Parts: sequence; structure tokens; C-alpha cells
Amino acid sequence: MKVAFISLGCAKNLVNTEQMMALVRAAGHTVTGEPQGADAAVLNTCGFIDSAKSEAIQNILELAQLKQAGQLGKLLVAGCLPQRYQRELLEELPEVDGVLGTGSYSEIVPALEELQAGRNPYRFGDINHTQEDGERLIATPPYTAYLKIAEGCDNHCSYCVIPSLRGRYRSRSMESLLEEAQALADGGVRELIVVAQDITRYGTDLYGGRRLADLLGELCKLPFHWIRLHYLYPDEVDERLIEIIARERKILNYIDIPLQHVNDGILKAMNRRSSKAEIVNLLERLRARLPGLVLRTSLICGLPGEGEEEFTELAEFLRWAKIERAGIFQFSPEEGTPAAEMADQVPPETAQRRVELLLDLQSHVMDEWNESRLGTVIEVLCEGFDETMGCYGGRSYADSPDIDGRVFFTAAGLIPAGEFVNVRITGLSDGDLTGEIEE
Repeated sequence: MKVAFISLGCAKNLVNTEQMMALVRAAGHTVTGEPQGADAAVLNTCGFIDSAKSEAIQNILELAQLKQAGQLGKLLVAGCLPQRYQRELLEELPEVDGVLGTGSYSEIVPALEELQAGRNPYRFGDINHTQEDGERLIATPPYTAYLKIAEGCDNHCSYCVIPSLRGRYRSRSMESLLEEAQALADGGVRELIVVAQDITRYGTDLYGGRRLADLLGELCKLPFHWIRLHYLYPDEVDERLIEIIARERKILNYIDIPLQHVNDGILKAMNRRSSKAEIVNLLERLRARLPGLVLRTSLICGLPGEGEEEFTELAEFLRWAKIERAGIFQFSPEEGTPAAEMADQVPPETAQRRVELLLDLQSHVMDEWNESRLGTVIEVLCEGFDETMGCYGGRSYADSPDIDGRVFFTAAGLIPAGEFVNVRITGLSDGDLTGEIEE
């Protein structure tokens, strides 16, 4: 079969897609990213919030049009959306020929064989016991790859459905991770991005304590140039972890810590374990220990019970903290979560107004940070020549792929993608930095 893969949602989802592609190729099938002309398309979906569900459904409908036009054979939908809406998905979207839940990624080959035989695969394995090791067919550029160190989540935030979609927290063994990381390094990966729903909890279930610092120490022995960290929960960041980030030059001073809010009442309603005082203390410690630190976070506006006072406190915190990268989201009342049933629901239009206010505030913080880069020389990972800009494009340590800004620069000679260069910043362009290579 010729099988097309489309991956939606987060980087963790992409890793699952890469695992499925490797299994399909090992079974003798052809893997492609172009659904037109394929015998089957596998759409790996996100089902976290309304916007993600809408994106998934839109993709299903577009693939269905290809089927109807005779340009695509079968459609298999995998991941979080079918896991969340198992029978409903098949009933409401008859264009879908089969479904594969988050506990059944490893069953992709028999599922495709069922499609080929004219049957409709319906596979939902145990989400608490999944196969996380094994080969991957890397879908990112050859110089960058993700290393997913754990699956699932035990945090049970009141607004979040992820534990019900992905199961309990499960760390992968350090041996399997180092073996995979070595293979990535041998394949030319220069930037390793360590991911999980919560990387700071790594090892607590498997080894009886936090082992992220130990894992990072071993990863730093491999020939990566950059090691980037996503996502650290504030209450799990200890001194040992801060120490290794400060000590190891390969670990970037770029930390993604999803804070969600800072008002103590809202944090409690969210079932978050940190208080505002603890968050402030942590950020102060990180700023003091990590020179040039760039923080990324996510914040939610409009959780039930958030009044003007609570929102003002959040805005004042953002002005004080000057977090360089912040994603601001409107509360989405997801069915099956405690937050969806709470009293004092905030009108959606009020929540949206608050999002817009914080986005405006955050844009000034980002502009100030970008302006502070003018005249400095920063290391940039070249991602190739950008035809639209007419120069090279890349990312600095402050920019994670697909979610942050870019650095555009001129150079006299040829700069291969994946090469690290020093760029003198001379200008700004719509939130991005511009400059020239420093010979």
C-alpha cells in the first residue's frame, strides 16, 4: 500500500506519527506525506480543545473530498480525537473508514491490513500500557528531532482531558532513551528537544524519584549542539535540575513552564499544586542562575470564578515577570472535566476580551526583548534559504520550532541547513530578528 500520514497537534503526537510511519515502512508499504494518489491516509489527531477538534474535523472533510473524487482510497483516523469520541466519530463522520485510539498506535499495520481487506478497523488498546520504544521515521528536518521521554499525565488539572486520553504517567527507561538519542545523534541531529506532558516528573514512577537531571547529564555526553526542554511543571523544578541546566552549555537557557495562572484561588480551582508565591520565587531563582534566560509559558483566561480582580492580578504578574514567550488561551469548557461543571462560568466574550488584553500586553514585552537584541551577536541554527525574505532563515536559542520567532540574515557564501552561525542583529521585522552573518 501507499500510505499517507498527516500529523496534527503537539510534538508528542508527531513522535507517535513517526513511530507509525516506521512500522508501516518496515512492513513493506510506501510512506508519503501526500494523500492525493495514496491507497490510505492516516490522520493522527489532537482532541484537546475546541480549536484542535475543529482542525481535525476540517482535515477529515478535506480528505473525504479526495476520497469522493477517487484520489484517495481509505481514511483511518488515529489519536486523541477518536480516543475521545469513539463511536460518535464513526457515526457522525461516515467518511472515516476506521479508527485507532491512543493505546493502539503500535497496531497501525494490522489496522491498515483490515482496511485493505475491506473491513473497518476499530482499535482501542489500553492507554495505560503502550509501546513507546522502537524505530521512528523522523519527520522533522534532519538537524532537529524530538525525544519523548514519557507518556501520559498524572497532574489531573481541572480543565484538562489529557489523562483520560493518554493514561497515567509512564516514564521510558533511561537505557532506551539513551539508545534512541544516540541513534538520533548518529543520524545528524544537532538540536534535541526533550518532550513529555511533564518532563520534570521523569523517573518518579519508574525509579522512585526525579531522574530528569541524571538523564540530561547523560544526553549532554552525546554530540548534540543544543538540548531544549519542554515542558517543566513549576512545582517539580528542584535545585538539582536548575544546577545541571546552569552547568551544561548544551542545555539551552530556554525553559517552557506552563503556569496557567497566578491567582491562588484560580490555581486551586485548576488543581494546580503551586501558589503564586512559589511561582514568583521559582522565576526569581531561574533568572538569577541562568543568564539570558528566555521563558515560555501558557496562560488561561476565563476559568470559572475568574473575576476582574483575579484577571488584573494575572495581568500585573505578566508585566512584572516579562516572560519572553507566552501563549494566551481562552478557557474551553471541555466535557468530562470538573471545570466544565463549575459555577461562576465566565461569559465567552469576557474571556476573549481578557485574552486580547493580555496578548496586547505580551506583544510589548516581546518587542522590548527583541529591541534589546539589536547590536548583539547571537548563535543561530540555519534552516536554509528563505525565498520569500530573500535571505537565510533560522532560529536562536530563544526560538523553539513552529511556535516562536525566527532570525533572518544575509551571508556572502553558502550556508547549509543545520549549520550553526553567529549573526549580528541589525533590525526587526514583524516580531522576527534580522541581521548579517558575523564572519
